[in-house]
Amino acid sequence: MTTSLQDTSTSNGTRLPPSFECDTASGSPRCSLRHHDLTLTSVFQPIFSLAHLRAVGYEGLLRAHDVFDCAVPPLDVFGTAARQGELLHVDRLALALHLENFKMLGAEREWLFLNVHAGALSDSYHEATFAAHLARLELTPRRIVLEVQEAHTQDLDRLAEEVRRFREQGFLIALDDFGAGDSNLERIWQIDPDIVKIDRMMLSHAAHRTEAAAILPGFVTLLHEAGKLVLIEGVETDQDAQLAFSCDADFVQGFFFGRPAPGLADRAYAAARIADLAERHRMQTERRERRRASRLAPYVRAFTRAGERLSAGEPLEEVCWNFLALDHAVRCFLLDEQGRQADRNIVLRFDRAGNEARFLPVADAQGANWMRRPYFRAAIETPERVQATRPYLSINEALPCVTLSIAVRVGERLCVLCGDIDWHEDDEASR
Repeated sequence: MTTSLQDTSTSNGTRLPPSFECDTASGSPRCSLRHHDLTLTSVFQPIFSLAHLRAVGYEGLLRAHDVFDCAVPPLDVFGTAARQGELLHVDRLALALHLENFKMLGAEREWLFLNVHAGALSDSYHEATFAAHLARLELTPRRIVLEVQEAHTQDLDRLAEEVRRFREQGFLIALDDFGAGDSNLERIWQIDPDIVKIDRMMLSHAAHRTEAAAILPGFVTLLHEAGKLVLIEGVETDQDAQLAFSCDADFVQGFFFGRPAPGLADRAYAAARIADLAERHRMQTERRERRRASRLAPYVRAFTRAGERLSAGEPLEEVCWNFLALDHAVRCFLLDEQGRQADRNIVLRFDRAGNEARFLPVADAQGANWMRRPYFRAAIETPERVQATRPYLSINEALPCVTLSIAVRVGERLCVLCGDIDWHEDDEASR
């Protein structure tokens, strides 16, 4: 039954504003309100932590129905409000409604994610009513994540200042829909959010393009290094979920884990799905590592022997030939204790001349210093053991490469012998 709450309290004792109505007959009691000929209410889409295997937040989403009980898309509601000069008013109604229904959810520690219009943050009346609702419902700012969209503001500096002010009050800030439209990294530095929500568009590109799939984990790492937590939204398929899991995102949101609903998320269902993802990721990682070790084995054997011969005093030009004779071996080079390369690269294959000519300015590495490279640092830290890098982009030809390295004594000097191998993931997956 739906009753008008002109002077009524909810089951938790908080008094509702006069305009609210509450459906107490359903399994998930929730409030609604009237706006012109529309009935507005809330649903909540859960946001899951992949590490915690449970919902850690809920995004409040507006639902609207007309007098014939037909659903009206939220974009249409806000679009009409904007045309009628009521955008901030409807934004206030939505925030109040979401707060009311979130309190009725019974969530004790989860965040409430709220979309806010950029202009609302600088509106003093909007801020005052928002604060009053929080106080009435006994919700602290630390439970609220304000989602802002930098694409919807003309004054980014002002938005950044308002965001800073709300953060000082205890609110968390999320940058919404990053990766859609004209988003760029500079906006992240300006707004300085706590959480970056990566738009589904980036996930879709990663699902259909190998290059984007390779970039996504690096982008997540970049955001982590900048002190931002990462939420990937729009996770709808099993492939989406695997991509989000493998790129080390902190949080996920989407139909694959939980649809918007009036009540709390099904914890057991989500935990089972995340646990299944984790197990498949573990198995895939182990298979990939076994394939990689198998593929590298002949190169490591030849390279180990090259290091032994170099340490025994044989010339660099002679010790590398067995390694370079292998199918995808490219070059060998020798570094001193400071990472400097005194001599030219040792190259056996001449079928690379055409590609190397395109990178002629970097083809001659004599005198180069490679001290920053992981293969040099790893070898110096663990002498007399062959080290292998993860695939990376070689500066010599801008092609994927794996470098083997080993630190050995050549007379009185500690040197690092290095060997490059062409590396294509498609080749590895086919083994």
